[in-house]
Amino acid sequence: MNDIDVAEIEVAVIGAGQGGLSAAYFLHRAGLRPERDFVVLDHSPGPGGAWQFRWPSLTYGRAHGVHELPGMTLEGADPDRPSAEVVAEYFDRYEHAFDLRVRRPVNVSAVRDAADGRLVVDSDSGAWAARAVINATGTWDRPFVPRYPGQEVFRGRQLHTAGYRRREDFAGKRVIVVGGGTSAVQLLMEIAEVAAATTWVTRRPPVFRTGPFGEDQGRAAVALVEQRVREGLPPQSVVSVTGLPMTEAMAAARARGVLDRLPMFDRLTEDGAAWDDGRRIEADVILWATGFRAALDHLAPLRLREPGGGIRLDSLTRVARDHRVHLIGYGPSASTIGANRAGRSAVREVRRLLRTVEPSSVPVG
Repeated sequence: MNDIDVAEIEVAVIGAGQGGLSAAYFLHRAGLRPERDFVVLDHSPGPGGAWQFRWPSLTYGRAHGVHELPGMTLEGADPDRPSAEVVAEYFDRYEHAFDLRVRRPVNVSAVRDAADGRLVVDSDSGAWAARAVINATGTWDRPFVPRYPGQEVFRGRQLHTAGYRRREDFAGKRVIVVGGGTSAVQLLMEIAEVAAATTWVTRRPPVFRTGPFGEDQGRAAVALVEQRVREGLPPQSVVSVTGLPMTEAMAAARARGVLDRLPMFDRLTEDGAAWDDGRRIEADVILWATGFRAALDHLAPLRLREPGGGIRLDSLTRVARDHRVHLIGYGPSASTIGANRAGRSAVREVRRLLRTVEPSSVPVG
């Protein structure tokens, strides 16, 4: 290779959340050695993935979507402890139990082609030349706030859910919560307990789901997401295909009027929001619970995107334009349960690509 001081390895795993740790587990189980055959790079200050940044009031008992990592159960966690603490401690135990040797904090700036057919992973802690890259960087680093007229003139506070910490910050305030996802509803109900007034606005009428959500419904929802990804379109949000699960707390909030929804405002004003039909609502805070986008800017040098704006996958994780690259947490694997399955699938296909890796005595999957 022409690059100087580039360490050669077989696989680079970028991200050490649920998906990255799942991939690392299956790589190790397949006989690849941490630091010698594969590296795990994580930009976060400690274990826990995006969970370590969640607001303290999101306790483990109230958290949606915490799923066990492959090979280690999560038992005896106090439901009243912050999910950020519970998951961070669990991930830390997991990394040590399986000797995954996660490097952090490491900020990956780019993944690019090398002259010998490898992929060079550039970072602020060095560079690695890998024969395959498993990308599991998630979405937390790319909070999405849509553009609306008047955002620059609104005199109140605007924040995204990524910056939310506690309900007491909204005591006595008039708050508009924007967004139709699970986090929007959870934070709306929490803020409504202390705010002077709350207003909920969404682009589309929310669809509340009652009754069981079994395997058949789950497969149908994943199939809808997978179809978009296979067409090279950006994946939709999970709620857009599953609906909002109607819990007892949500039913009670709806009965109190907390979940009365208004259509999306047309613009912000100095002191609130306005609609073209003449409706106006004064507000001190706009909380943008508008989701996240996949954090994939470092993959831009590889030109993986399709004309539709998304990255097309021709399997659960494999990028159609470059079979050396696998994405976990993108499209159909964007859930904690899906991340485990995706980690196993990615490693199985990476092993086929490597070919020179000796089979482990313990088969993958």
